[in-house]
Amino acid sequence: MIRYIRRAAGFCLLLLVALLLNAARIQVFQAESLDDNPANRRKTIGRYEQPRGNILVDGKPVTGSRDSGEQLRYERTYAYGPLYAPVTGYASQTYGTTFIENAEDDILSGTDSMLAPLPLWNEITRSRQPGGNAVTTIKGAVQRAAYNGLGGRKGAVAAIEPSTGKILVLVSSPSYDPEEIAGTGKRVTDAWARLNGSPRQPMLNRAIRQTYPPGSTFKIVTAAAALDTEVVTDIDAPTKTPEPYVLPGTSTTLPNEARGCRNASLEHAIRVSCNTVMAELGVRVGPAGMLDTVEKFGFNDDGLKIPSGVSRSNFDTDMTADQLALSSIGQYDTRATPLQMAMVAAAVANGGELKSPYLVDRTTDSDGDTVSQYSPKSLHQAMNPSTATQLQQMMVDVVENGTGTNAAIPGVRVGGKTGTAQHGIDNTGTPYAWFISWAQEHGDGQPAVAVAVVVEDASADRADISGGGSAAPIARAVMRAALDD
Repeated sequence: MIRYIRRAAGFCLLLLVALLLNAARIQVFQAESLDDNPANRRKTIGRYEQPRGNILVDGKPVTGSRDSGEQLRYERTYAYGPLYAPVTGYASQTYGTTFIENAEDDILSGTDSMLAPLPLWNEITRSRQPGGNAVTTIKGAVQRAAYNGLGGRKGAVAAIEPSTGKILVLVSSPSYDPEEIAGTGKRVTDAWARLNGSPRQPMLNRAIRQTYPPGSTFKIVTAAAALDTEVVTDIDAPTKTPEPYVLPGTSTTLPNEARGCRNASLEHAIRVSCNTVMAELGVRVGPAGMLDTVEKFGFNDDGLKIPSGVSRSNFDTDMTADQLALSSIGQYDTRATPLQMAMVAAAVANGGELKSPYLVDRTTDSDGDTVSQYSPKSLHQAMNPSTATQLQQMMVDVVENGTGTNAAIPGVRVGGKTGTAQHGIDNTGTPYAWFISWAQEHGDGQPAVAVAVVVEDASADRADISGGGSAAPIARAVMRAALDD
């Protein structure tokens, strides 16, 4: 009898061990996959059971949380939603997160291990801390100047502090209110369908996720290449460029909107924006020299993050001579984000050194104590310092005597470059108006801001001065606001 009891007890012990092993398998080895199973709502419910941390501009939150009283308790709210949407992105209970809301999600949601009181605390307790904050580099007054300047027209503005890489402005227009899609239900899905179905694409972040042909603003990059490779050694010397200029290997004549471009100097070509001179200089520099320079400015970089990912600005690596000529004046397949062209202006303003652009200065816990701090770093030496000095001189000449006079600010040293980018079938689309610039108070050791503006809805003819007419006044307002801030 005792033998049978022992057998039964042994069998029960085996069952108990099997149950414990199975529980351990589920709780330890399968925990992560079960957590991530779409059928498991506990993780989703837990995510929204406490308020989310905030995104700050000028030290003040531009986001918040609202108690919905529903199972997914706290919904995201946005102060001045359309103004800051290209910065914050959205945090939606239905559609997920984008931009800073996505890049800093662990901090904002309270799951980042750096917020825990002890190492591995969150992992052991499977808990979350109060949401932390993301402190941005954006300047509110400067952001508003850019947003109001575009006035609802399709386009974008990006502005950078050249000496550090701090992003002062990211504006995309038209914009949208992220709060419309923060929750759940028919109201949210209807808003999502309306926003995504709009032909004006309000949810497209044109500042960092849309690329455009940069047109004549790209001539600054070509000029840098010509000076660094010593194709040009004197900016005042004739360049021996003919007019009319026939694209190499073709019978196609490249037109000039400006006058006096035959055999013009580099300085004159930049001041009035000669297509022929800059196209010919790009061909003389050659594919290797141009590619080396453009990549130092940040083109062809797939990995740029601010911390959100930035679309790749393109300069083709394999071109015929005629294609290289057109690429050297910002046409053919050359494309750039507004942030990329602000980086071009910033590199010139900063003596040739291109700082890595960044949007989040630091993150904090819920009490405001710093968790992580960004340290400015160099991305590339885009050009020789002497080249940068000459380009500064030429860009100032553009504003004082050339196509960019609408960007001038009394008592301030301003450098700029206009551009009109043709696009569409046979270039029939309304040209995009561009302006890139930088501004320096007299007496200051370095420029305070570098700006890029693109206006898609520009009432422009095909002259480069249209960039000065449509985009330069916006850049001037942004620079003025940055200097006054």
